[in-house]
Amino acid sequence: MVFVLGNVLDQAEVAALREAATALPYKDGRATAGRYARGVKRNEQAAKSDALSAVLSKATEALSRHEVFRSVARPRKFVRTLVSRYGPGMEYGTHVDDAIMAGARTDMSFTLFLSPLDSYEGGGLIMEEQIEDRRFRLEPGDAVLYPTSVLHRVEGVTSGERLAIVGWIQSWVRDPARREVLHDLDVAADALFRDSGKTPHFDRLLKAKANLYRMWAEG
Repeated sequence: MVFVLGNVLDQAEVAALREAATALPYKDGRATAGRYARGVKRNEQAAKSDALSAVLSKATEALSRHEVFRSVARPRKFVRTLVSRYGPGMEYGTHVDDAIMAGARTDMSFTLFLSPLDSYEGGGLIMEEQIEDRRFRLEPGDAVLYPTSVLHRVEGVTSGERLAIVGWIQSWVRDPARREVLHDLDVAADALFRDSGKTPHFDRLLKAKANLYRMWAEG
């Protein structure tokens, strides 16, 4: 499942994080790439600092408040987060993200966009799916959430600057099919509650969802 998350950050939050991210010192992004991805990665990433930690903390707090993010990802923890920057001529070729980062399994990845769409050209996040590629260039404050297992790339930036916060999540539920079932039950429960309130049928649905989550959650 690939999900677009709207309004993870409001306009004021986007402006503040973009300003803070722009002021950070950057280094060669290949330092965090795996063995095979290193040869196709040309971007920059913010160097470790207290200012970077503050930016990433604001981003993960905002994601953790987002209802769809919580339902789809079932986040156990953020394994790694970083700020990436692409200028003209920079790109990230086709790759798959590492299965283990910082000693933890990675299940889902996200890109939280910070740059206004009219401030740069190119830089789309491309998901390479079996039938066709899917391209994502989102408004600042929106995010795309996707399985870490998929092949993807960032197309070359031809002008301007593309700033984004990217990260990897370990889910309480390892199996993506089971995560999808739980998300579908969330959607159904919310709709039933809106239509009919807290009925015996709603209670039974909530019980089934909670018990499945209990059966499938790890840890």
